[in-house]
Amino acid sequence: MEWFNVGRIVNTHGIRGEVRVLSTTDFEDERFAVGNKLAAFKKDDKKPTWVTIESMRRHKNFILLTFEGMNNINIVETFKEGMLKITKDQMTDELLKENEYFFHEIIGCTIVSEEGETIGVVADILQTGANDVWVVKGNKKEHYIPYIEDIVKEIDVDEKKIVIHVMEGLL
Repeated sequence: MEWFNVGRIVNTHGIRGEVRVLSTTDFEDERFAVGNKLAAFKKDDKKPTWVTIESMRRHKNFILLTFEGMNNINIVETFKEGMLKITKDQMTDELLKENEYFFHEIIGCTIVSEEGETIGVVADILQTGANDVWVVKGNKKEHYIPYIEDIVKEIDVDEKKIVIHVMEGLL
């Protein structure tokens, strides 16, 4: 089964079973909605424990969650330093707007110039605020390609190919 991270449990919070989560998803309100099911992977575990979200609130830079039937610190403490994940089936394209893609659809794509020259493969995506920046591993060096209309001309996630306009100074 293919898993996708949506959050990292960094600690417990209080004694009533709340966990402190660092979100790794752009869709926090959907992923951490009350009643939603997530797979909780304890640190170093390969098999998940399925949990249902009972409550969600924000606190500083964290999301605080409680899970149904786990209202005690002793129960949730085992999840500390674990990951919250979803399956591919739980990902819905309706969350995406036009010209938006899930990270896993972009990472691994080959970047090609409009002239047909292969530049490299997308290895990571940095979220800078204004726009995402793709980290592209080339043969000789690493490139940083901003995801903006002036540069990214065509994306084909099925073929894992992205065509870009190479502006002066980009590479």
